[in-house]
Amino acid sequence: QVQLVESGGGLVQTGGSLRLSCAASGRTFSTYTMGWFRQAPGKEREFVAAIRWTSGNTYYEDSVKGRFTISRDNAKNTVYLQMNSLKFEDTAVYYCAAGPYSGSRYSSTREYTYWGQGTQVTVSS
Repeated sequence: QVQLVESGGGLVQTGGSLRLSCAASGRTFSTYTMGWFRQAPGKEREFVAAIRWTSGNTYYEDSVKGRFTISRDNAKNTVYLQMNSLKFEDTAVYYCAAGPYSGSRYSSTREYTYWGQGTQVTVSS
């Protein structure tokens, strides 16, 4: 049974930092793309960042470039999202996702097969 378990969310002030973790289990993810998405109240789920498990290539949504960093630890089967210089508009539930594709549509929710339960990130202004 595939499981993606997020952790690390919480309440932080504007300008602060948080590191989200996504522990993956239940299968080999070596050929997968791992992604982070977020969903604010009343809005659609949107792409934040993605990483190719094998190559380590990374991709970011424009508004988080230079502030967020996605990485993975092969030994721990864990993906991280380091979030710095947080803004009020970063407030959302953050979801980890895994998809068995390596194409260019890494920002589409349709490319991901497995999803975590989400972790709340709240940035106070």
